[in-house]
Parts: sequence; C-alpha cells; structure tokens
Amino acid sequence: MPMEIVLLWVAVLLFTSAVSSKVSEKFAVPVLLLFLAIGMLAGSEGMGRIYFNNAPLAKSIGVVALIFIIFSGGLDTNWKETRPVLWPGVILSTVGVLLTAVITGFFAVYILKFSFLQGMLLGSIVSSTDAPAVFASLRSKRISLKKPLKPLLEFESGSNDPMAVFLTASFISLLTVKNMSVLALIPRFILDMGVGAVVGSLMAEGMVFLIKRLKQEYDGLYPVIMISLVLFTYVIAVFLKGNGILAVYLAGLRLGRTEFPNKKMIGRFHDGLAWLMQIAMFVTLGLLVFPSRLVPLAGTGLLLTFLLMAVARPVSVFLCLWPFHMSFKKKAMLAWVGLRGSVPIILATFPLTAGVPQAETYFNVVFFVVIASVFIQGTSISTVSKLLKLAVPLTGRKNYPIEFERREGIDAELIDIIVPYNSEAVGKMIRDLNVPEKCLIMLISRDDKFVIPSGGTAIDGGDVLLVLAKETDLAALQQTVMRLKKTQE
Repeated sequence: MPMEIVLLWVAVLLFTSAVSSKVSEKFAVPVLLLFLAIGMLAGSEGMGRIYFNNAPLAKSIGVVALIFIIFSGGLDTNWKETRPVLWPGVILSTVGVLLTAVITGFFAVYILKFSFLQGMLLGSIVSSTDAPAVFASLRSKRISLKKPLKPLLEFESGSNDPMAVFLTASFISLLTVKNMSVLALIPRFILDMGVGAVVGSLMAEGMVFLIKRLKQEYDGLYPVIMISLVLFTYVIAVFLKGNGILAVYLAGLRLGRTEFPNKKMIGRFHDGLAWLMQIAMFVTLGLLVFPSRLVPLAGTGLLLTFLLMAVARPVSVFLCLWPFHMSFKKKAMLAWVGLRGSVPIILATFPLTAGVPQAETYFNVVFFVVIASVFIQGTSISTVSKLLKLAVPLTGRKNYPIEFERREGIDAELIDIIVPYNSEAVGKMIRDLNVPEKCLIMLISRDDKFVIPSGGTAIDGGDVLLVLAKETDLAALQQTVMRLKKTQE
C-alpha cells in the first residue's frame, strides 16, 4: 500500500476518533466504545476493509500506549485529595484485584469449561478497572461524585494495572512453563513489585534533578526529554525483572507532587499524548477483532459480565473496604463503577503472542466483556449515583488568559478568590481594600469577561479575583473579601 494511502487512513482514523468525543458528550456514549467502534468499522469486516491480524504488533502498540497513559494518570493525580484514601486505594488495587481475578476465574471455569489455570488467567485479564471511562460518562451528564469516591477511583484505577499485569503474566507462565509451581509466584511478586517501586521512585528523583539542571534553549525540548525518561523508567524496571508499569506510575505520581520547570507545559503535553495513545490503542485493537467471532460468544460474554459486575467486583470491594469507615452507599457506588477498559483488552493480546491454548477465545471473550461492561455500567453511572444521592454538580476550573508556574526562588501562588454578593468589599475600590503590599490582583473575571484592574476599579459581588501572592498575604486578602456586611434587623 502506498505511503500516502497509509497516511490518509491514519489521518482519517485519528480525526474521526478525536471528534467522536463530542458525540460522547452529547449522547452520553462512553468514548472508549466509539474508539473501538471506529477501529472495527475500519477493519476487515467493516466498511474500511483494512485487514489486520498482527497480534504481536497490537500488543506492542498497547504496551507503549499504556506506558504513557499510566504516566499521565500519575502526573495528573491530586496528591492532597489522594492522601486520605491512600490505604483503601492500595488495598483495592492489590487485594481487590486478586479477589476479582479469583472469583471471576472460578466463574470462567464453570461457564467456559476452562481448566483452573485457564480460568484464573481470564479472571486476571479482566481484573483491573478504568476510571477515565467512569469520569467521561459522568462528564457527559455534567455531574461528579462526592468525596472520597472520585480520588479513590482515580488512584485505584491508576495503581491496579500493575497487579493485573503481574497476575496475567504469572498465569501465562504457569500455563506455558512445565513444572512451574504456584508457590514460585510469591518471590516473583516481591521482586516484581519491589523492583518496580524502587526504580520508579529513583527515576522520579533523577527526572526532577535533570529537568531542574538542564537549561534548554527551546522549551519544546522538555517534553522530548520527559518522553525519553519515561521510556528509560519502564525499560530499566523490566531489565531488572521488575514491574515497568508500576515504575512508570510511581514516577508520574512523584513528579505530580513536585515543582519543577515547565511542569504545566509538560503536563499538558502528556495529557494530549495520553489521548493520542488511547486513540491509537483502541483503534488498533478494534482493527484486530473480527466482529463475526464475537456473536457466538454473546451469551457467555453477557453472563460473565453480569457475574463480574454483580458478584466479583462487589464482593472484592466490600471485603477490602470492611476495615474502613465508609457508608454502604459509597461502597455500593464503588462496586458499580468498576468498569473494564483498555487494560483488559491489551492484556488479552498477551495469550495470543505467548502461544497459550485457546488464545483467541480469551481475546474475544474479554473484548465482549469490556464492551458490555462499558455499555451497561457506563451509561447507568449517572442514574445510579443520583439514586444513591452521591452525585454532585461538576464544577470546571475557569481558564484564564494568564498562567503562572512556580519556580525556585518564587514563594508565591496564583489563586482565584470569589467575592460574595454580600461582602463588605462590594462597591469599594481596590485601593480602599487594604490589600497587602506584596499581594497583586492580576485580573478580575466578571460576567464571563475579564477586567484588567487598577487602584480605582470597584469590586462587584460575584467577581472572581485572580491574585498572585504569598500564602500569608492571600489569607489576609481572603479574610478581607470574605467579611460579610452586617444585616440590619
């Protein structure tokens, strides 16, 4: 096929996938389903007639995509919100994944007539969850979830993939390596997770050290350097027999908590890169599947999906969260939003490349389970959250035409302050507010417009003040602005 035709198809698939997010927002269809559908439509049994049956290439694309998706997830994690739910998240992402894999595995043994190890392999493949699919579904309805559900879901989904990868690789080894004992998995687990954690932590420190000291003339080179460091992190961990996905996630998580030059720009770049990787991965996996082969497995796939949603996930959630003080409704919500997503489909390519018996059955069943899970749970999340009274309005952060990034030697923050309508500051000019000397009001957002302030600018109720100052000065200004007028009886 001529290179121009290949590039044309790449452009068509990328553009169609990117703009399909608008369809997702309008009709509340999970964007993951749309990406997969586009790949399937372009495939050999779809309108595009692109024949693609290269499982090793699909696996390689999926692993590379997962590296950058996981890193971006760690980088975007809000540590202040995550810290209070750290231990519940860690238990869900390890013990919870194991319980889900085992329970689903037993169901697979009974339903698909698999052997014990084959059932455990299938359970391992579908054991991890996908929070981006959850929040994409919620955003389409303009709602979010009450605390601590949102940070707990984000942390669990970002940190449970390494466990799923370990279990999948382990059961593939048990199926393909003669005389390998299940007990051999214990030292392998310690080595896998231990090396991954150490490499991720050390590489994160090295990344910060290098970024702070590499004075590049062109800012555009910093994302390039970060890409190389992320790949170094994964490869070093794998070479040392560790979990590369865990190393990458912990590196991203550590960087998200650290201030370094060009952090915002690097973060935006990796957010876009993560979207590109998701599109490439889903479209590739959509091309790899043959829809006609899914139809005979529809009944089996639906039954397995139902048992995963109604039994395996709820049991694992309630058992893991039993020691923690959390309401029944919140636990039920966590149990329901355990959507399967990109990782199970990527892991389903592992048996295809490892020569595991019935590998195509694994892939087709997992593909069907993911589609059914995202469709059933993804379209019902908003309804369930409202029924359980755990939904809250989605509040988006306002975009300002001014950006500020903390650097060494600058002890200041750029924060917005909302002026109450009954504040004593309303009607007063800025010069009369007793603003601290080193507290600068940079911009005022008023009625969807921006006002450049001066000393003679009067404050209105509902104004949003974009303020640059030290923490102590900000507190003083907030106290002034929040002081309410005394009501006359």
